[in-house]
Amino acid sequence: MNKFLLTGIPFLLFASAQAQQRPQLTTTDYQQAQRFLSSNAEQLVDHGSVRPNWFAGDRFWYRDLTAKGSEFILVDPAKGTRSAAFDHQKLADALSKATGKTYEAAMLPFQSISFSPDGKSVSFQADGKPWLCDLKTYQLTADSAPQKTQPDNDAGRRRGGTGIEVLSPDKKRAAYIKEYNLWVRDVQTGTQTQLTTDGVKDFGYATDNAGWKSSDRAILAWSPDSKKIATFKQDQRQVSDMYLVTTNVGKPTLKQWKYPLPGDKDIATIQRVIIEVDNPKVIQLQIPADPHRATLSDDIASSGTFDDVNWTDDASKLAFVSTSRDHKQEKIRLADAATGSVREIFEETVPTQYESGWGAINWRYLDKSNEFIWFSERDNWGHLYLYDAATGKLKNQITKGDWLVTRLLKVDEKKRLLYFIANGRQAINPYFGQLCKIGFDGKNFAVLTPEEGNHQVSISPSGSYFVDSYSKPDVPPTVVLRNMDGKLITNLEKTDVSRLTATGWQPPVPITVKAYDGKTDLYGLMYKPTRLDPAKKYPVVDYIYPGPQGGSVGNWSFSAARKDNQALAELGFIVVEIEGTSNPLRSKSFHDMSYGNMSTNTLTDQITGIQQLAQKYAYIDTSRVGIWGHSGGGFATATAMFRYPDFFKVGISESGNHDNRNYEDDWGERYNGLTSAVDYEAQANQNYAKNLKGKLMLAHGMMDDNVPPYNTLLVVEALEKANKDYDLVIFPNSAHGFGSYTPYMMRRRWDYFVKYLQGAEPPHEFQVETKPDPRTR
Repeated sequence: MNKFLLTGIPFLLFASAQAQQRPQLTTTDYQQAQRFLSSNAEQLVDHGSVRPNWFAGDRFWYRDLTAKGSEFILVDPAKGTRSAAFDHQKLADALSKATGKTYEAAMLPFQSISFSPDGKSVSFQADGKPWLCDLKTYQLTADSAPQKTQPDNDAGRRRGGTGIEVLSPDKKRAAYIKEYNLWVRDVQTGTQTQLTTDGVKDFGYATDNAGWKSSDRAILAWSPDSKKIATFKQDQRQVSDMYLVTTNVGKPTLKQWKYPLPGDKDIATIQRVIIEVDNPKVIQLQIPADPHRATLSDDIASSGTFDDVNWTDDASKLAFVSTSRDHKQEKIRLADAATGSVREIFEETVPTQYESGWGAINWRYLDKSNEFIWFSERDNWGHLYLYDAATGKLKNQITKGDWLVTRLLKVDEKKRLLYFIANGRQAINPYFGQLCKIGFDGKNFAVLTPEEGNHQVSISPSGSYFVDSYSKPDVPPTVVLRNMDGKLITNLEKTDVSRLTATGWQPPVPITVKAYDGKTDLYGLMYKPTRLDPAKKYPVVDYIYPGPQGGSVGNWSFSAARKDNQALAELGFIVVEIEGTSNPLRSKSFHDMSYGNMSTNTLTDQITGIQQLAQKYAYIDTSRVGIWGHSGGGFATATAMFRYPDFFKVGISESGNHDNRNYEDDWGERYNGLTSAVDYEAQANQNYAKNLKGKLMLAHGMMDDNVPPYNTLLVVEALEKANKDYDLVIFPNSAHGFGSYTPYMMRRRWDYFVKYLQGAEPPHEFQVETKPDPRTR
């Protein structure tokens, strides 16, 4: 017998005994956890979502998901009625007769559905086939071209030529990009007309490339009369390239595109133009090219269309805002659409970075009164101001107080009223938003949604009504219909989670802790195992997204599942999300706390917050704290493991922008400052990798065109130079999110925390599964 094998047997027996002494998590444990993943949990929620599909005249329909299936509801605000949109049984019978299959009234297999404008017929896809049903006779016919009468979720875009079309307001023409030039197509005849001729590669019209995201859609704004287009030529000729390569048999395919980095001499710029459509003519605005920047975010089309442009009603003028490279300076300008001459109206300069709102651009040009509404945080809170557009002088501050306007939703110029979402007016949680209104003069302020909680609203096309869904992270939604004075018209739905709670599900626990300064209140959520034993000690997993444009919690409305937080808690952890300082939706000073040093990553807030929770909840074990996050959360996770190695013992860093000199230009230059003024080198994670003490897993998609994978490879290289152990998961052909590999990454994450933070053995290669909601098949 082999001598080596004989001497190795005692070691193998010892190793086996050691493994057997560790707690074992079973497949059943993991199956219990996956019950609380989003798609599995949400299908046990009834009457939980109202997504109004508005008709002309303010009527709307929505699909109500029930314990039996689903029901389509029609609401008439003028009459205050809520009723079935059609006879579900008759439609089920008609479909059964037409197909030879048997369908139940509550389980109609609609993959898509739309109503005619008069509501008298409905077209839908069922089992992959298009159908049209007359709702008077319930005659069902095969529909070769189902109607699309509801508002287009993609702003009227369709595929055309080599780009994506953008419909004109009168829907008679559609604009698109073809070979770097702008074209229009006559919708009725199909006739195509070339509007520009001098567009070339990297200097084309209406092109969509922000470095971290790009598409072939045309970025433009049609004039109200459908005769002009506001757009730009995007100059990327001197911008540096980024490179990625595929993984495949044979030679890889190179992906190469323009992707400027912080500190680059040349970034993308836009030369603003107005194009006359009837007799094609390009009018260049008489100003130097602007940096490819927007007031809302780091993309000129982040709102879904051309940001920061307002046409006047008669299409004679175009108001727009120019943003400086570092986002410190904003200029509101007015262009003559016929000549291209530009008049400077107003300028605001800030010491850090300017915001125009969150989720919506909050400035408006008011042509009828020659005024404009401006959003500013000059008094430390985000508020609205009224200006004289002729002189650029302030007329009055409209909103004021220790709260902020997040989204300006409606401007009623005739009544001189503004409707907006305000945050910070509820003492229980400053992140809860409410719909409010106020006069241009700052008088007659009113809260239109007074109930406690976070309110999400959808305003009717005429602006006369709105659907209001209000909830809290631990309180399911109530959905009502109101008029624009806030008067209740009718109750729509009250969410029922009884089927979900019957499984043992519980909502997260809202938490409040003090920031690292010992004074500032921070808010978050805590997730516990459903079978929590208060006498035991549980390790902590900190899910982190440090912003600075958003936070760990994200949406503060109710959700049956947030990522895999509850699922992970079910495996024997306390999972926390803490909104640290430097995140938005609070005061300007709160948001600016990390400006110039994004590597703070809210980590001191996370540490002190977890310590405070441990003082309140004896079952929290601060000797076993793990952390994980994706993208900016991946950056923060590695920072935590390298800079606070005695507190954070296990980390999982996914797709992190570990060195912001290796991430797109606008992110760092906005939230950190220009490289000439800020020490980016001192913030880079690879410089601290030698400090690693705990267990660290890194993960990245090798075709990540948002955060290039070289960010993670810099950290890998530094760990290897420092002779540090680490774990690495790569997804060879995946982008920033891991796509179809998401369940795999989730399972690896569960296993890693179970093994190294909990000290237990996970089941071998568990297959995470989620099931589609049978009500929406």
